[in-house]
Amino acid sequence: MGTALVYHEDMTEARLLWEDPECEIESPERLTTSLERLQQCGLEQRCLRLTAREASEAELGLVHSPEYVALVRGTQALGTRELQALSRQYDAIYFHPSTFHCAQLAAGAGLQLVDAVLTGAVHNGLALVRPPGHHSQRAAANGFCVFNNVALAAKHAQEKHGLQRILIVDWDVHHGQGIQYTFEDDPSILYFSWHRYEHGRFWPYLRESNADTVGQGQGRGFTVNLPWNQVGMGNADYVAAFLHVLLPVAFEFDPELVLVAAGFDSAIGDPEGQMQATPECFAHLTQLLQVLAGGRVCAVLEGGYHLESLSQSVCMMVQALLGDPAPPLSGPMVPHHSALESIQSVRAAQAPHWRSLQQEGPVPVPSPSNHSPEGKPSTLLPGGSEFKTAAAQAAAALSSLLDQLCLQPTPPIRTAVALTSLGAGLVLPPDALCEKGSAPQEETQAWARLHEALAKDEALTALGKVLYLLDGILDGQVSSGIAATPAPAAAATLDVAIRRGLSQGAQRLLCVAVGQLDRPSDLADDGRSLWLNIRGKEAAALSTFHVSVPLPATTGGFLNCVLALVLPLAYGFQPDLVLLALGPAHGLQDPQAALLAALLRVPAGGRVLALVDAESTPQLAGVLARVLCGEAPPSLGPFSMASPEDTQALMYLRGQLEPHWKMLQVAAPV
Repeated sequence: MGTALVYHEDMTEARLLWEDPECEIESPERLTTSLERLQQCGLEQRCLRLTAREASEAELGLVHSPEYVALVRGTQALGTRELQALSRQYDAIYFHPSTFHCAQLAAGAGLQLVDAVLTGAVHNGLALVRPPGHHSQRAAANGFCVFNNVALAAKHAQEKHGLQRILIVDWDVHHGQGIQYTFEDDPSILYFSWHRYEHGRFWPYLRESNADTVGQGQGRGFTVNLPWNQVGMGNADYVAAFLHVLLPVAFEFDPELVLVAAGFDSAIGDPEGQMQATPECFAHLTQLLQVLAGGRVCAVLEGGYHLESLSQSVCMMVQALLGDPAPPLSGPMVPHHSALESIQSVRAAQAPHWRSLQQEGPVPVPSPSNHSPEGKPSTLLPGGSEFKTAAAQAAAALSSLLDQLCLQPTPPIRTAVALTSLGAGLVLPPDALCEKGSAPQEETQAWARLHEALAKDEALTALGKVLYLLDGILDGQVSSGIAATPAPAAAATLDVAIRRGLSQGAQRLLCVAVGQLDRPSDLADDGRSLWLNIRGKEAAALSTFHVSVPLPATTGGFLNCVLALVLPLAYGFQPDLVLLALGPAHGLQDPQAALLAALLRVPAGGRVLALVDAESTPQLAGVLARVLCGEAPPSLGPFSMASPEDTQALMYLRGQLEPHWKMLQVAAPV
């Protein structure tokens, strides 16, 4: 099971036949440039290539009216003047004699991808399509969109495969109102969209794009709108939106399938969006989604009009779908004040509908910022002077970034497993190697002299394997590793691993210690290491870089701890190495340990060394190996609310740490 890439060259046939500055950016080159970049980077060759099929008119009828389908079919016989006259009846649309065929292929590609994923032929995939679809409505083309490709894919998954919970994530910079209208009263579809809004002054200028529109009837709470009220949102803002809004709700919803309306006009350089998120951010977002629904993620291309930024972002997403580590994010991880206002607004609007957002008490509604909704609409018409200025600024911002940005070479070994006593019954994924190497004996003995607990043969042997794996990760030969340590030597082995990592080139080392493990007393508080102990005796921020939190007792409490504390700290710290130590009596169930490892892998660029208790089961080592190779973790089971004690501990810690770690914020500072 791998990654599907669904495409058909006929989707490049439709093009603008007359002058229209607004529509000229939706060009065939959007597809050809993206496909060429995938080929140049060797990514297309690693995917299962599927040739898109046409959606039937019956399948199109899952979302669109027969009259509208017939109207689009009729465009095949129209001349240029008739096509232009018909196009003017819609907002930001052009028709071409090939539009019906192209739009049928775009819709069919999404259906084909869903079939491939849900029948187990592949694990995930991307449909590289045009025209886009998320603005299209039951009986109307809109915003370059003819048929609603993602809405059709969701309906198809419901009708043909019997799915009952589908998550749609729309990260295009425009609001996908067509998807929202289709499912606004359907509690089986959770629709999340972030979009440039600017208090209603940006296209499509809809009041229902705001955060307080949450769905209708039984669907209340299943429409989640996160409006960006300023341009310039970047990596920190996008990640914060996932950690503090989307993922808590998504875990509670527990989807069977994730559909992504993958618009890359929300990436840096795109004059439509004017945002600052770099292409590698979309690798991070993709991997954060892959922990849901057993990793069943189907992405369908939407917008994206800066060809270089679009093609780079597409490559980053496909690389993530293939399971490769995500490159580290660039820039400071500090969300904008306006982004925090938006996050606070959507959490307040959604809290009545989701227990995961109620765990920290009442969510205050932010005070309205100074803005004038009656002001001039904020729109950039291609060809206009404003648009050209924005395009020139975007090109300048991109030139140096994209010259430096390249796909990170995948280490020869995804995950190396070096265990002493867990061999029997251990099942490893194909991308994992059972490592039998060890560090040189003299070197191992020199490190062992630091601790009496490492003098015994079993501890010394385990230490040699840990050092060997650590060197492989730091040298780029291995992406991640798993090693077993005897319980009496667990703390000493972890201490040596920290020292070794910092002395061998790790600039920022994050240590997540779970269980009865104390921070080394002489570990420097110099900002190069961040120690986070889960299952500490009490919640304590002993310093900016030394945090302890009790292990929550419920699923909701555990998720809240990971999403609202562990990951924000990890993204704020931006480690180049993570040590995940599951010490004696760590208390985690296998699915919890797997989720923690899978999520820590994302901000660390895959460089995770997991140290497990030698008394652990082979099943634990096996599930850790699978998630560190890029597979999805098993489900945590039914959602249950955090206890008041766990909630209070987390709120206390965040209050202590927020002044330094800005990714912890869920509300704009007053």
